[in-house]
Amino acid sequence: MSNATVKSAATQKGALNKSTMSVLGVFGPKSEMRALMRLSSGRVKEVELGSRVSSGTVVAIDDEGVMLRQSGRTKRITIPGS
Repeated sequence: MSNATVKSAATQKGALNKSTMSVLGVFGPKSEMRALMRLSSGRVKEVELGSRVSSGTVVAIDDEGVMLRQSGRTKRITIPGS
């Protein structure tokens, strides 16, 4: 990939809603995946299975994003553009 292609893919205008939590990316082996999340405060945090964030507890991480559980409800936060 050329630098222009990488830059274009990494800098999509409006891809992140800065007032909500977003998944920036996932990495690691399938059995121990981790994710980088941008919290609504703007802070970036590395999370793993069982990590707690303001919107709940991480119950799963896969190639598409993160699953959070809060108050008995589960929601998926996907990687923008995926």
